[in-house]
Amino acid sequence: MIVTKEVERWGVFELTLEGPSDGIPFTDIRLCAIFKKELHVAEAEGFYDGSGKYRIRFMPEEEGVWSYATSSNCSDLDGISGEFTCTIPAAGNHGPVRVKNAVHFQYADGTRFIPIGTTSYVWHLQSEQLQEQTLHTLQQSPFNKIRMCVFPKNYVFNNAEPDAYPFEGSSEQGFDYSRLRPDYFAHLEKRVKDMADLGIQADLILFHPYDEGRWGFDEMTSNEDDRYLRYVIARLGAYHNVWWSLANEYDLMNHKSLEDWKRLFRIVQEYDYGGHLRSIHNCRTWYDFGVPWVTHASIQHADVRVVSECTKQYGKPVIIDECGYEGNLDTKWGSLTPEELVCRIWEGICRGGYVTHGETYLNAEQVLWWSHGGELHGRSVRRIEFMRGILQDTPEHMTYSSDRLDAATLELRGEYYLQYFGPHRFAFREFALPDGKYEVDLIDTWNMTITPLSGTYEGRFRIDLPAKLYYALRIRKMTV
Repeated sequence: MIVTKEVERWGVFELTLEGPSDGIPFTDIRLCAIFKKELHVAEAEGFYDGSGKYRIRFMPEEEGVWSYATSSNCSDLDGISGEFTCTIPAAGNHGPVRVKNAVHFQYADGTRFIPIGTTSYVWHLQSEQLQEQTLHTLQQSPFNKIRMCVFPKNYVFNNAEPDAYPFEGSSEQGFDYSRLRPDYFAHLEKRVKDMADLGIQADLILFHPYDEGRWGFDEMTSNEDDRYLRYVIARLGAYHNVWWSLANEYDLMNHKSLEDWKRLFRIVQEYDYGGHLRSIHNCRTWYDFGVPWVTHASIQHADVRVVSECTKQYGKPVIIDECGYEGNLDTKWGSLTPEELVCRIWEGICRGGYVTHGETYLNAEQVLWWSHGGELHGRSVRRIEFMRGILQDTPEHMTYSSDRLDAATLELRGEYYLQYFGPHRFAFREFALPDGKYEVDLIDTWNMTITPLSGTYEGRFRIDLPAKLYYALRIRKMTV
């Protein structure tokens, strides 16, 4: 038996036990543990990690002494108890991300979180060299969230067989869905931990339709789906940087009904004691994001202006996780100019939502960031970094102002206004603001400049503008 004696708050406690390796441990053995600290009680399932090893993981959210006791249908694993100490979190560990004030996000310790996301679906299934290059790129990027699949992907520019599979078997002989491959999930786990070390949220896509009979992972039975899902939760649910995305383009998975998705959401709710964020992503037909088992909306839509209405309708944070990709593919979705992508991201942000980046530049190696990772070649990334710096300086309680429909505006009334003009080339803007004196900055979001305007402003006033694309205004109340 190997057990963690001391773990930081929101860290990973782990209990490793020796047990049977014969039969089918994934289906034959049931294992869980109850964790207690005063009035706090949580239950975590264990999982089989190969070679007769069973692990139980737990993410403590309270400092102090915790007790645990196992329960199992295997006598070697049953009735094992002990204690461990939860200490203060290390610098940079703010805990899992939660919803704040209905439409915003924050870390568990109260630190603000503004999702600046990107997509790289199966970067973790590429060569080791390419994976390391992806990590280096992310380290130099402004992104703090990445969308990535658990299963491999069979899609355009994604035709190679992965080096490993999530289940025992092969493409030629078929797969045994009752026997998961611990090494496959251990590698995924390593990359999730790498993301945590970089301060990046791993938005894990649990199911997707990009299989089309090649491996059959998208057409497992309900029992196989449930067992796989519980395994992933048991293995990865103790990591504070995990988000759960039930599916990418769920509505293309025609063999799954809405009742199936409801059941799968219920499993995540029941077995994820850490309460990580949960959503599901559409292609054409939106999921009902208003249901209580969804924490935030994850939407595919080219018109990011929908975020303001969605935020109001659902009363939840809204992320346009796919508005199109900066690139040069022969598709509408994969050939946005960098100017257009930056414009969409700014527009969505200033309408009270969030918009995820993506890049699909074709090259000789056919390594596209959107799926394989590697290097970023586009021109949008540095502009997104510039935007992130501006957003980090805004007040936390900014909301979309529907009073200014002709230009997307975030505001804290009487204190702070951030207005984006996007494709409109205004020659001037007029304002009528509450009492006080204000200072104004002109922001060129493409050329990444901030120009303070001379003088102070109050009451009704007009601001002359350069009548160029992609400008914004920042108006802040002056302190005496």
